[in-house]
Amino acid sequence: MQVMTVIHAQRRERLAAMLSAHEADALLVTRPVNVRYLTGLASSNAAVLVTADAVATLATDSRYAETARRICSDIEVVEERDVAGSLVPLADRVAVEAHHMPVADYFRLGEDLLRLSGLVESVRRVKDEGEIDLIRTACALTDQAFADVLPRLRPGVTEKEIARALETRMIELGAEKPAFDSIVASGPNGSIPHHSPSDRPLERGDLVTMDFGALYAGYHADMTRTVAIGEPAAWQRELYDLVRAAQRAGRHAVRPGAVTHEVDAAARDLIAEAGYGERFGHGLGHGVGLEIHEVPFLSPPKPEPDGEHARLEDRVPVTVEPGVYLPGRGGVRIEDTLVTRDDGPELLTRTTKELLVL
Repeated sequence: MQVMTVIHAQRRERLAAMLSAHEADALLVTRPVNVRYLTGLASSNAAVLVTADAVATLATDSRYAETARRICSDIEVVEERDVAGSLVPLADRVAVEAHHMPVADYFRLGEDLLRLSGLVESVRRVKDEGEIDLIRTACALTDQAFADVLPRLRPGVTEKEIARALETRMIELGAEKPAFDSIVASGPNGSIPHHSPSDRPLERGDLVTMDFGALYAGYHADMTRTVAIGEPAAWQRELYDLVRAAQRAGRHAVRPGAVTHEVDAAARDLIAEAGYGERFGHGLGHGVGLEIHEVPFLSPPKPEPDGEHARLEDRVPVTVEPGVYLPGRGGVRIEDTLVTRDDGPELLTRTTKELLVL
């Protein structure tokens, strides 16, 4: 049996072990990223039924059936356009992914279906070493693209041109494509955390924030760096030093057993103490893997589905990305992707966090 086939079987076994606690005989998995995680099949129309004893049946249509039989040789493949409808009759008490399945499909398939949310995602949060290797490669491509494009950052070059250069270089280096739409925010645009690159040319005196990443074999990288075009003003260097210190504190708080909101607070408290608490409006970070944003989320305390705040475990890739945003002036964000380890976090994005003055 191929290595990846064994790994997918192990993932299904971990999922199956959770079903008895929910009094379900099987889970119908319809969310594409979760189908891929459990079977290896990337498809726009597929579903997999996983029973409580870890027997799996995969359904897909004629466009993907041959591929499915090639890469999912250890499980039965059903060729059917109505993938969900073909699998529901195969077990008695079937649960569905309530956070993904449309209401219309739920009622079509049967109102007696159990509704569960987030089971596969909870299995996905702890990565195997093969997954971490893929994320590590995606991060290395991201680092190299940044190093290669950095000399192009100069007055007169537009945000769009820099974004396009980063994305093109990642693909040239071996990425499937960018992990997400790249952010390049210069000067006053830096106060917008998710600014869309514009035709604004870089100017001397700008801080430029670049948030981007490579997608490699389905796994995502995420990195943000802020650089200065010309010698920075005192307020810009002060702001950068603050965010860098907060980012360092957040990274050092990432460890197995840490509560997610406490990791967030390690960075957020430094920013608040400096008087910029209201200028850091987003969470400190998020999980990363087959999706660019996945559990866990590093954010301030808030109610969660189980009523408790999540604790980090070993081998969970997360980002740490504090930022401070000053309307009309600009902003700073610094972000790394790292993995929780028992002996301390492993940093996957390795580009320097020194303020680069170009």
